[in-house]
Amino acid sequence: MSPLFFKLGEMRIIILFVLSTCFFALGCQSQSKVSKEYVKIKDMRMENKEVAVLAGGCFWCVEAPLLLLEGVDTVESGYIGGDVENPTYAQISTGNTGHAEAVKVTFDPTIISFDELLEVFFTMHDPTQLNRQGNDIGTQYRSAIFPINKEQEEKSRYYIEELNKSGAFEKPIVTTIEYADTFYVAEDYHQNYYNRNPNEMYCQLVARPKVEKVKKVFADKLKKK
Repeated sequence: MSPLFFKLGEMRIIILFVLSTCFFALGCQSQSKVSKEYVKIKDMRMENKEVAVLAGGCFWCVEAPLLLLEGVDTVESGYIGGDVENPTYAQISTGNTGHAEAVKVTFDPTIISFDELLEVFFTMHDPTQLNRQGNDIGTQYRSAIFPINKEQEEKSRYYIEELNKSGAFEKPIVTTIEYADTFYVAEDYHQNYYNRNPNEMYCQLVARPKVEKVKKVFADKLKKK
């Protein structure tokens, strides 16, 4: 095995330890096309399902790895946290609307918990980069969690605090916890982008490494083929 694999494995051990303390402590292509669909996420409840909204850079790179996980039903790419209604991708790309590129994850909590999603989320992207992921720069690429209820907020805050204490990352985590009740679903061509365009250069250079990382580190959490 490569040294990289061992490094990733060590990172997961640290994050798993933090995850366990969280359980204990908390009681446990038209860019001008307007996105007309939106979802009110506050206190969203569905029978036997839960929702999480996460932002960690380009949503293509967050969506694809999460779709690999057992218990994850759907992952939708979209926009959240800004002050423009029905934003387009062209507007978001300016970095002036205040929105983050994010994903809305619908999952079965009897198979995968919110805590486990946080574990994957903090492993698949770099939460120490402020308003960027690699060469994707701007507030639209910020690392953020948009809790839909008080429980998610408390878990997210505690998880970040414990990760910082553990020294899992060399730099402090800059992931924000933000409050927004409207998730605008992105244009159709953004949905499931990586799986529909696996050979595109950006997907090969940026998204694919994140997909492969999740496959290696979380092999026990992947959907069975």
